[in-house]
Amino acid sequence: MTRVHRSIGLKRIALIIVLLVSGGCAGLTKLQTPRLSIVSAGMTSGDIFSQEFRIRLHVQNPNDRSLPIKGIEYQLYLEGDSFAEGITNEPFVVPALGETEFDTTVRTNFMSSIGRLLSRLSVTNSSAVHYQFVGKLAVDIPFVSNIPFSNSGVVDLGQSLGAAR
Repeated sequence: MTRVHRSIGLKRIALIIVLLVSGGCAGLTKLQTPRLSIVSAGMTSGDIFSQEFRIRLHVQNPNDRSLPIKGIEYQLYLEGDSFAEGITNEPFVVPALGETEFDTTVRTNFMSSIGRLLSRLSVTNSSAVHYQFVGKLAVDIPFVSNIPFSNSGVVDLGQSLGAAR
């Protein structure tokens, strides 16, 4: 075999390897977005300047592989008002086609948002609050970037306040 033929053969082998590896990586990135919902929320401490809330989150994984979560970057809106934003950096794993729950602490100093929220709740005489929870999941999976999410729902703060104590 001549050097030219060897060179062409090596290039073909290299191309095949690149295609196989990139095809494998592309398969890893096709993850469905997990669903995050708020189970309960309640104030654990606070004063006029800052408040601390404990929020219990439920995570459902629709994928057929487990999701090792490194952290969550999020924004939380209550009744349309920006309530809190932050980052959780406690890792956890959501099993394949499974679900898990965890608690996170949220700190806020948006007294005006809390005032508006309490006003709305007193007018409607209800403790049910509409929320929107948006952000990105940082996953510990090679070749997969952060997974964006956006979920909304209703949480009953009347029951949640009792659960948070």
